[in-house]
Amino acid sequence: MALGRLHVVTDTRPGRDPLRTVAAALDAGATVVQVRGKDLTDAELYELASRVTDRCARHGALCIVNDRPDVALAVEAGGAHVGEHDLPVAATRRLLGPGRVVGATARDIDAGRRHAAAGASYLGVGPTYPTTTKAGLPAPLGPDGVGRVAAAVDIPVIAVAGITARRVEAVLAAGAYGVAVVGAVADAADPARATAALLAALDAVVAA
Repeated sequence: MALGRLHVVTDTRPGRDPLRTVAAALDAGATVVQVRGKDLTDAELYELASRVTDRCARHGALCIVNDRPDVALAVEAGGAHVGEHDLPVAATRRLLGPGRVVGATARDIDAGRRHAAAGASYLGVGPTYPTTTKAGLPAPLGPDGVGRVAAAVDIPVIAVAGITARRVEAVLAAGAYGVAVVGAVADAADPARATAALLAALDAVVAA
């Protein structure tokens, strides 16, 4: 399966309904869902990831589990995404094998090249813009910063943080392959419509 250009990331903060959002995004055509649950227990993350993996399978979509390659294996997800404090990319690749996707967070060229050499399938690069969905992030890179990393590696770069449909053109023009979103879908009054708008924006840039 080719890596989709839109990665819809679950939002498990209080008051959110990640499964409802995932269902709406998949119905609207999303082909990649990332399960992120930093505030969940292992049991809760396993349950969420299992249910999302099942939903993705019914839609022919890819499920990626953030931070936890072990959970990705346990639920038979399509891959895992690891951050700077998680299991190293090389170890994650050994654990998941060649048939699953391994994503890695990179905020500069050196990290991007290191992760690519270690076997990453794609890079999540950011924060691209300011965001309120994750605390403790460094200053935003902007599209140009994302583009510098993209130009230095030969694997797809997914721009992360603060992405909206209106910002898709700028980040893809800078060199990103696609985008990952949390609030743009999870906080929308109509998550399916928000997903469709993001997919349309991506398609418009790719087709131009």
